[in-house]
Amino acid sequence: MISIEQLRVEFGGSPLFDDIGFLINPKDRIALVGKNGAGKTTLLKLISGKMLPTKGRIVLPKDLTIGYLPQHMIHNEGTTVMQETEKAFEHIKELKQDIDRMGTELATRTDYESEDYHRIIEKLSHTQEYLQIVDGGNYQAEIEKTLVGLGFDRSDFNRQCAEFSGGWRMRIELAKIILQRPDLLLLDEPTNHLDIESIQWLESFLIGSGSAVVLVSHDRAFIDAVTTRTIEISLGKIYDYQVNYSKYVELRKERHEQQVRAYENQQKMIRDTEEFIERFRYKATKSVQVQSRIKQLEKLERLEVDQEDNSRLHLKFPPAPHSGIIPVEIEYLSKAYGDHLVLDNIDMIINRGEKVAFVGKNGEGKSTLVKCIMDEISFSGKLKLGHQVRIGYFAQNQASLLDENLTVFQTIDNVAVGEIRTKIRDILGAFMFGGEASDKKVKVLSGGERSRLAMIRLLLEPVNLLILDEPTNHLDMRSKDVLKDAIKAFNGTAIVVSHDREFLDGLVTKVYEFGNKKVREHLGGIYDFLQYKKMQNLQELEVNTLQQKKDSAQEEKTSSENKLNYEARKELSRKIRKAEKEVADAEMQIAALETEIKQMESQLQQPEKASDGEFVMLFQKKQRELEQKLYEWEILSEALEEIKNN
Repeated sequence: MISIEQLRVEFGGSPLFDDIGFLINPKDRIALVGKNGAGKTTLLKLISGKMLPTKGRIVLPKDLTIGYLPQHMIHNEGTTVMQETEKAFEHIKELKQDIDRMGTELATRTDYESEDYHRIIEKLSHTQEYLQIVDGGNYQAEIEKTLVGLGFDRSDFNRQCAEFSGGWRMRIELAKIILQRPDLLLLDEPTNHLDIESIQWLESFLIGSGSAVVLVSHDRAFIDAVTTRTIEISLGKIYDYQVNYSKYVELRKERHEQQVRAYENQQKMIRDTEEFIERFRYKATKSVQVQSRIKQLEKLERLEVDQEDNSRLHLKFPPAPHSGIIPVEIEYLSKAYGDHLVLDNIDMIINRGEKVAFVGKNGEGKSTLVKCIMDEISFSGKLKLGHQVRIGYFAQNQASLLDENLTVFQTIDNVAVGEIRTKIRDILGAFMFGGEASDKKVKVLSGGERSRLAMIRLLLEPVNLLILDEPTNHLDMRSKDVLKDAIKAFNGTAIVVSHDREFLDGLVTKVYEFGNKKVREHLGGIYDFLQYKKMQNLQELEVNTLQQKKDSAQEEKTSSENKLNYEARKELSRKIRKAEKEVADAEMQIAALETEIKQMESQLQQPEKASDGEFVMLFQKKQRELEQKLYEWEILSEALEEIKNN
């Protein structure tokens, strides 16, 4: 289908690719992987025709159609969502004109047996079939189906594109590409601005589309589900694996070990040869052998080993300062922007040490609730932060707050404390700031690089509540693993707003689903939540379906058991929340009494207070209250532990 032949690309005289070649076959679904800067985006640009190689060529079939979604794009202004998406079908006019032209030509020709005449008939038939698929008034329904699948509401269709964020406008471009049904889809980080449901929709579309796909993504679950072939770019070469990403990781490890052994053997041979040359350089009897060895080294193709990926590096956060048992407590909270209600009368309790996920379609209020917790916007209802809660917050605008005149290293060195300061360069390397990149000024960094730097800076500060809003959008898989391990080991509380299932898997133990202005609590991890959502969809489908499958009885039984199990866990969670609230209230009362007693002790140092019998009696009363409250706290704490252990 597409042939990449002896491709070489140079930037500033240094080769990015060196004599690479491979084939893209019809219906191939390829994951393009490699470290940041390896050339993945460049290769997509070359295939799409947006760039020309220094050497070599890309051979494309004449009638091949390509849909290319870049990471960054210039968006059209002055159109609605529907008007912009309809541009995907502008080629219908051209198709109709081609059909009219070919019909006219066939009507005027008489060479019915000629090869050229039959070629025109074949092309006319193909064009008419294609037009029948995309036209006939049906494309409006296709547009609506695609836009809804990518997360738009029907009420959005007539809104101006300019009203939407860059991420939503990227979805419009993706919709246009999908609707054009190209032979080859080139997608550069398509999931960065999609929610979980939209990613699942896109997965299903790509698997069933029939188009060849080449995609770059740091979403491991997404590329595992979609792709069946993995091409790695490393040190200017490519390595082609006929497997999905997970299998590729295993095979790559084996290849790397073989590469290291071959490199070490060659290095030993080079050292032995150089020693021989030095030893016998000035001996006339060995001159022939010496010259032969010198020529041998000159002709030798030196092996290289992929740079070490620092996969053993562990980023350890500073210990979280102690906080109250309930860092975040929300009751009856509502938030509206003008007449647009986003959150309606929601309740939530997040306990100390919990790692929770906020998920749901974009625009359902996840970031809005985060802003309420951060006290950045007003709201109605009650939102209380626990005793001594210190928040570390990562949002997209965090990157813009960095000091542009500092270097990358200085930015981190200014906030790092303790032993972590000795590992700053290792940490920067794990987040793609290795070598000379650590000495770059912040002002020259890209938006993605600034986001990663802001993430490192935030995660080195001693806090006890982390709030991370889409933290993985600009991280590669290695950096995401480092971050995930660090959050898992963090002894504080974490709220993670993310669409990255692989990142959330094994990290969070509770999922809050945002939708229809409400927030619904789901106990368990992200895949427990997704399984439950599929069950819900199945039940809704069964209500509207007349034909039942043969095993519907078993499915109903399984569904009921799962629902009962979920209800039991939910009831247990309610009891735990109630007990934890009682413990937290007791802790707050104890803290207040201790503060009051400490102040009274200070006053008793004064002779007039020490001789005031009424004041002394009040002091003793407060001490007895404290003793009683401590006793109550012990009983409540034991009851809480008993509920958790049963």
